[in-house]
Amino acid sequence: RRTPATVCLFTAGALEQGRNGWTHQRPEIESYFAAMMRNGNVYPLFPVDANMIQASYDWALKQHNKGIVITASKSPLPIHATMAQSYQAIDDGAMVLQERPGSHTVVFAVTGDMVLQPVFAAADKLAESGIGSRIVAVVNPRRLYRPTDVLWDSVSEPDGRFMGDDAFKTLFHGDVLIGVTGGPSAPLESVLLRSQAGARDVFCWKRGETTANPQQLFDFNGMNAQAMHERGLALLERVSA
Repeated sequence: RRTPATVCLFTAGALEQGRNGWTHQRPEIESYFAAMMRNGNVYPLFPVDANMIQASYDWALKQHNKGIVITASKSPLPIHATMAQSYQAIDDGAMVLQERPGSHTVVFAVTGDMVLQPVFAAADKLAESGIGSRIVAVVNPRRLYRPTDVLWDSVSEPDGRFMGDDAFKTLFHGDVLIGVTGGPSAPLESVLLRSQAGARDVFCWKRGETTANPQQLFDFNGMNAQAMHERGLALLERVSA
């Protein structure tokens, strides 16, 4: 029978560790929910800002027979999407946050909100070298699988909506694809499975540490803007060789 969805809210991804131990859930928890997407009715959501957090919760309250996990920072961060764009991104699975032209295109597929800060900075660095970029927020990765990847038709209240190949190519096709997440890499599996980029790589959480600010933690995990910029250039060289 139709029952309301189970809704969980986690404050921020797995990247942070405070002075008194873990301040957020461990990364294994996020990986667990990512693995359950293939069951057919589990939906991790990664809103990019306050508008999308509200849209995610509203969407979750209207669902049935689903497990929905919203992961969002409680820190004040820039607004990237209107409410209308937020709802569309949840329905589609992803949305473009920024696109810059250039001689080549590096696509950043990103889950999370705070981790967008070094991604935008990396795009600026690439632009200085004449290289274009596209930053795509992976908001609802369950929508980005192929229908055959998920046992969606075996569950109660089956949801068979998945992003088509043409729409996926429009968002994620480029010379290079770099997945970026403040937590584990598992939520990006659906993107990496379908990407046809000439070269791919992932920046993700490695280990928490006691730091004074998020930037120091990005530096510690080797996922700051400079590292992303250098990785993008290296991958482009590999594709062009």
